[in-house]
Amino acid sequence: MQARVLLVSSEAVPLVKTGGLADVITALAVSLRHAGIDASILMPAYPEAVRKLGDTVQIGLRNGLPGGAGRLLRGTIPGTDVPVLLLDTARFRQRGANPYLDTDGTEFADNAVCFADLSHAAVAICAGETSLPVPHVVHANDWHAGLIPCLLKLRGLDHIGTMLTIHNLAFQGNFALSSAEQVGIPQHLLTGDGVEYWGKLSFLKAGIRFSDCVSTVSRNYAHEIMTPRFGCGMDGILSFRKLDLRAIPNAIDAALWNPADDALIARNFSIGNMKGKSACKRDLQKLFGLPVDPFAPVMGLGSRISHQKMADVVIQSLPGIIARHARLQVVVLGCGDHEYEKDFQALAQRYPGRIAVHIGYDERRAHALHAGSDMLLHPTRFEPFGLTPLYAMRYGAIPIGSRVGGLVDTVCDADLDPQRATGVLFDGDTVDDMQQAVARAFALYGDSERWQAMQRNAMAVDCDWAGPTRAYIEAYAEVADMAVRPWFVPRPQPVERPAAHAQVQHERLAKPAAAIAAALANVVGTPAGVAA
Repeated sequence: MQARVLLVSSEAVPLVKTGGLADVITALAVSLRHAGIDASILMPAYPEAVRKLGDTVQIGLRNGLPGGAGRLLRGTIPGTDVPVLLLDTARFRQRGANPYLDTDGTEFADNAVCFADLSHAAVAICAGETSLPVPHVVHANDWHAGLIPCLLKLRGLDHIGTMLTIHNLAFQGNFALSSAEQVGIPQHLLTGDGVEYWGKLSFLKAGIRFSDCVSTVSRNYAHEIMTPRFGCGMDGILSFRKLDLRAIPNAIDAALWNPADDALIARNFSIGNMKGKSACKRDLQKLFGLPVDPFAPVMGLGSRISHQKMADVVIQSLPGIIARHARLQVVVLGCGDHEYEKDFQALAQRYPGRIAVHIGYDERRAHALHAGSDMLLHPTRFEPFGLTPLYAMRYGAIPIGSRVGGLVDTVCDADLDPQRATGVLFDGDTVDDMQQAVARAFALYGDSERWQAMQRNAMAVDCDWAGPTRAYIEAYAEVADMAVRPWFVPRPQPVERPAAHAQVQHERLAKPAAAIAAALANVVGTPAGVAA
């Protein structure tokens, strides 16, 4: 028998992606399956997701959902063997490129009902109200799936283990208390001890309060979210659950993001042969309409264009950075707040040949950005993990990031440990803080021997899914019903995989037990006051 885990998320690559959550969900599901866990994904049937999924089988829901009729579409994530269930409702069919915001950047008025439907669909599967196998554990991700643990307990389905992962505490799914009845939350839970949060119904608080265990995506962030500064008002409830709070760092698909055989970059390169990176710089300059100059330092910026990511500070800092560092070229890739987007576009017009901006996201440009940049600017006011700096490091682009959250765990500052350095970290969120950090990076860039050593360190960082996968499986085993706990044992299975990178993941997970244990000890760790 296999242990069954249902991952519930609002997005997953390649179906829909607005941020790192989508990368994590699919990569984790792939890795779990290679470890012998029957993992599947449940997410909304946005039109883009349905189109990209292709052939599906319809599965009925015995009872209705809070928002009305719905059905499940079953398929397989392209390029993997991961089963995916798309919840098809009239509301989800109306969602566009951004599934949470309208074209004006305003949250959809029916978000509460839409994502309550997703949670109720998961509960229906757990209750045996579909033709699908009942999962042993439901892994809810972020507020979009936050109602699941609460709804399962209301239904008396205590034999289904639940886990909530907080990928970003700032997004909480807070709605008017008047919506509670429609989404299936009874009046007696609308209290401070239940799901009420500053006069609102909070989907995320419901998940934190009622899940069997809670996890977040880096050790340092696990510390931070229990403090007033980073707790976003949830530090109290998180401190209350601290014995059930785990720190399981994210990882990346190290085979997909690999400059040695990346099909999306102009020329492959590796730690032992960096010649191809020059060709990738030339390709990036052409792709973004910048002058082709092999001697021009290129600084990339690839993330959501938002207040969290210090877009306001970057916009104010770039004129001074451009003036101070001759020949510097800046490449911006991302989308987000419309006003910030306009400000970046205005900078590109003001500094033609020095700043180039592409509003939007696509995989080709993302891979080209990391492969062709010399450094990556990644400022942020808070950062649960930070996938983008890891992508950059894999391609020898040195991150310049904020000393917060997961970046503290993944980026080794050049001044803190010169021998192991992989980047530059800075404190604060002022123009001067950022400009000084960039100046420090340029001083290192001018020392070719030290810079190349940093590149080698960065490209050699172990960031694959073997350790985190083992940690998730251990968490599932603890929350699962006693009768099925023995099934949660990582056991790599030599089966055919449709994608080349899946075989690489399988080989990594097939390492001797001692190697996996060592990786787990290095990657997961246990912060003080946080349960392992």
